[in-house]
Amino acid sequence: MIRTILFDMGGVVITLDQQQAIKRFKALGLKDAEQRLDAYTQQGIFGDLEAGKISDEDFRRELSLLVGRELTWDECLYAWKGYCGDVPKRNLRKMQELRQRGFRVVLLSNTNPYMMSWVMSDSFDGEGHSLAYYLDEAYMSYKCGAMKPDSVFFNAVIEGEHLIPEETLFLDDGPRNIEAAKALGIKTFLVGNGEDWTEEIENHLK
Repeated sequence: MIRTILFDMGGVVITLDQQQAIKRFKALGLKDAEQRLDAYTQQGIFGDLEAGKISDEDFRRELSLLVGRELTWDECLYAWKGYCGDVPKRNLRKMQELRQRGFRVVLLSNTNPYMMSWVMSDSFDGEGHSLAYYLDEAYMSYKCGAMKPDSVFFNAVIEGEHLIPEETLFLDDGPRNIEAAKALGIKTFLVGNGEDWTEEIENHLK
């Protein structure tokens, strides 16, 4: 019996638009943005930021050096927000409904302080609520010090939530993340980026 549902953010809760993110970082002056940005697990200073190895201010300074001019924090935020293509209301409504039915709803995301400054603000859903309004708890890679598919991240969530893997369902759009969760005994549901999972999830909850 499923008791806890773990949601990835990008590609599941919100629709990812990697090309828009690349376009925005290029506009800042990052000519090799295609090589530096990934849809699932970031590398270099992008990965260091999401793994909590450097701060948002460290990232701003490092990116400024890469592009050859001083960038503002808001410019970095604008570029990172390029990843957000859409925030489907159906997803948020479903998460709210699942909580009302007694499921524990938890975020498990490779993300960074820039993205979360917007996600956890009242402007997130366009109705005055942050993503926290739809969650019981949130685990972010930069706070846990590791990124999916690293088992360190998953184990931090298992310990923090006192999870029984067999009673946990994990939704993610990354095949490697899904395999890592399966290896720990967690039930999984691979979702395509932007796919409507709100009905099919019921088959995984039975």
